[in-house]
Amino acid sequence: MNTNKNTGAVECGNCSTCQKCGQAECPEGKKFYTMIIYSENFAGILNQITAVFTRRQVNIESLNVCASSTPGVHKYTITCFCSEEMAIMLTKQIEKKIDVLQAHYFTDKDIFTMEACLLKLSTQHIMENPEVGHIVRQHGARIVEVNPTYSIVEMKGSTDDILSLFRKLDELKAVLQFVRSGRIAVTKLRVELLDKYLAEREREQ
Repeated sequence: MNTNKNTGAVECGNCSTCQKCGQAECPEGKKFYTMIIYSENFAGILNQITAVFTRRQVNIESLNVCASSTPGVHKYTITCFCSEEMAIMLTKQIEKKIDVLQAHYFTDKDIFTMEACLLKLSTQHIMENPEVGHIVRQHGARIVEVNPTYSIVEMKGSTDDILSLFRKLDELKAVLQFVRSGRIAVTKLRVELLDKYLAEREREQ
């Protein structure tokens, strides 16, 4: 995933045919989707899920896997650029996997999201340029490690805020390393979709 430095808009990085990234609506009909998938905790499930994207030639932008609040169930949070028709197709194909319990796709208005990042900065740049520290504080980030060679900055927030911090520090030539986590997300629904599904399955049994 890229960001247009002039407009700040997220780009899919795969629009070589139209060259119009940065517009509010992609001319090719692609949007940024977050897919939340629940599966049994068995080896090999991740390969089965990512294979669905590979077969459809959809690039995964970020992927986070963790244990869910339900014992024995893992949660996958995957982001990608595609059309809504493709998002529907992907979730249906993923749900056909024998050990997958549920798969849903969401736009950003349907979910709460967060990412985390770590930046390794040149301590010399921080000491010589007060603007570096100002930018870190302005973005609500914090310095968690300092030594004579480098300093580590940690930040949690939205993708846009994290990329804004990185771009501003990178323009000052202060960044030695930069890494972002995969997106984590929860829905805005009052009832967890998985809990509803498991309750219905229990009643059927």
